[in-house]
Amino acid sequence: MSMFGFLNINKTPGMTSHDIVTRIRRRAGRGLEKRQKPKVGHAGTLDPFAEGVLVVCVGQATRLVEFVQNQPKRYTAEITLGATSTTEDIEGEITPCPPPAKLPEENDVRWALENFTGPILQVPPAHSAIHIEGQRAYKLARAGVEVEMPTREVDVFEINLLSYEYPKLTIDVKCGSGTYIRSLARDIGLELGAGGYCSKLIRTAVGRFTIEDAHTLKEYDLERDIIKPQSGINLPVVNAPAEDITRLCQGKQISSELIAPLGPAAELVAVVDPDDSLVALVTPDQPGRALKPVKVFAAQW
Repeated sequence: MSMFGFLNINKTPGMTSHDIVTRIRRRAGRGLEKRQKPKVGHAGTLDPFAEGVLVVCVGQATRLVEFVQNQPKRYTAEITLGATSTTEDIEGEITPCPPPAKLPEENDVRWALENFTGPILQVPPAHSAIHIEGQRAYKLARAGVEVEMPTREVDVFEINLLSYEYPKLTIDVKCGSGTYIRSLARDIGLELGAGGYCSKLIRTAVGRFTIEDAHTLKEYDLERDIIKPQSGINLPVVNAPAEDITRLCQGKQISSELIAPLGPAAELVAVVDPDDSLVALVTPDQPGRALKPVKVFAAQW
């Protein structure tokens, strides 16, 4: 069995992403010597209260984390209006807000959601893993340090209203990397003049990894469910002949003719061998020039 690929795990509430990685690492390394045990990591954490798609990287797929993290994500989020949370979710200290003079109606909610679609400015939660002066923000926040989080631009591609009956509001969100749904819940509550926090969160997709295809820790089978790395990184894939594979494994350049059918826009390409195993990621040295390896995944071939 090749220990090189991704697992689509359906995380349950209460577990940390690290908990899941630890359990899979133990199972993947069972019966193997220390030097043979594969590395295991995840491609984007989920908060303990959240559930849904957690992409786990096995073996050399840990070197492909950024190609998964950069793909669009989809969430179903429940927002509870009429209160705020110190962590912007159910795990913080909940403080009721003074009731608004008029409860938001569905039209008010739809109007508010439109204001959070597109490139938007967002202040991430203080209780997050973002680094502030070399330390994780959540560690500073837990220590009682006042943390000023930097505003940044994120992409919210679409928000769909799934249900609304005050104080519960459920939305479907498709967004880019770095978007905090907890902060989105907070800001929607502020926009509606009622306050709000994220009371339930399900990640339903990360790129091609969907919750419909995900397996829980009790269900998954490492050999059956591991996904080939080239299938999860959203890059063009080309098959290379033996001589090119050998050169790539030696860290040498190959002819750009290999990607000619992809056109001049191809900037980064996954190269697989005749067995459909990922060998390398390559990029043109210059437009129309030789292809140089960016990442090589096979020591020999």
